[in-house]
Amino acid sequence: MSSAAGFIFSNIHDGNIAELTKLRTIASVPFGCRYRFIDFALSNMVNSDIYNVNVITQHNYHSLMDHIGSGKDWDLARRSGGVKILPPNITAYAGSSGHVGYASRLEALKSTYYSLSRVSEDYIILSDCDVICNIDLNDILKYHISKDADMTFAVKKMEMTRETARNNTIYYSDADGRITDVLAYPQNFEGEADICLNIIVAKTGYLQQAVLDAIAHNYTSLNRDIIAKNFPHDNFRVYRYDGIFGVISSLADYFEMSMKLISSPEVRDQLFNVRNRPVYTKVRNSVPTYYAANSKVNDSLIADGCDIHGTVENSILFRGVKVGKGAVVKNSILMQDTIVGSNASLNCVISDKNAVIRDGRVLSGAEEAPYYIVKGKMI
Repeated sequence: MSSAAGFIFSNIHDGNIAELTKLRTIASVPFGCRYRFIDFALSNMVNSDIYNVNVITQHNYHSLMDHIGSGKDWDLARRSGGVKILPPNITAYAGSSGHVGYASRLEALKSTYYSLSRVSEDYIILSDCDVICNIDLNDILKYHISKDADMTFAVKKMEMTRETARNNTIYYSDADGRITDVLAYPQNFEGEADICLNIIVAKTGYLQQAVLDAIAHNYTSLNRDIIAKNFPHDNFRVYRYDGIFGVISSLADYFEMSMKLISSPEVRDQLFNVRNRPVYTKVRNSVPTYYAANSKVNDSLIADGCDIHGTVENSILFRGVKVGKGAVVKNSILMQDTIVGSNASLNCVISDKNAVIRDGRVLSGAEEAPYYIVKGKMI
């Protein structure tokens, strides 16, 4: 298999779940008791023998650096290659939005072109962090090579409403998989179409030249300025993925995808139980969870280090969560070190890290609009 390097965008689409990304990148948003979004992108690459991985950052990336560390938990602490955190090149590039930084994938690649230009592998794989899936990137790479494509985009056929279409890119292709048109974030589209999973394979030389052209002509959008302009004469392909995935475009999407880990064995199996494709994360050694004699727990995912004295139903509890005596937690996501006081009642609640719900409080949201508690807030 030809060699490939990876580039992961840690801040793209931060605004989609602004509540959770106020103090962190979308890449480091907690998910599924013990994981972060970036664990899926990193694991997909490592499981496909990609060991030169670059993580492009922009702001609020302290927790991301703490999570990744040296990369040893993903076997990326290496003398050659490994994982590199690329900080924003704020002295060299101002984004199209007028502030220093970037607002798109192409702007991010422009701002880190020095690292891109030093890639010696034959191919580059680009990945966002807001797509939750366990995918074999080698299959995409083999397809890309077999078609001698310049760029290949992982897609999945989906039925979309206008609201969901606004947050996705749609690709039209012929019977051989060659792209014939592209719609970026269409405002009035409804129906079935191939949406992009924000995983892209490109020839290294092609991508390097495309980014150089973007710098020279001040292009800012990969879809509008590269793909839409060049698909008639360049070889752009789609790779159709048929597995489970979730695009996190809102707080409601985050809540829905998290709840599927409880309600759907198929989702759990296709994300976490795929043979030879484990999802790696930072290992923390915690004590086992303590369940008091009067506690009740049903249909929930509970991490290590929790202390449960009340009732927990259909909920996800991260490490170190404490549920007081007589408290009832239903249909909720409680992140690390959340404290729920005695006789409190929670339903459809997302609490960020270190939140405190005092004794007797009653909080309730809805599946479409979960009640969110800010990191470190006391209620």
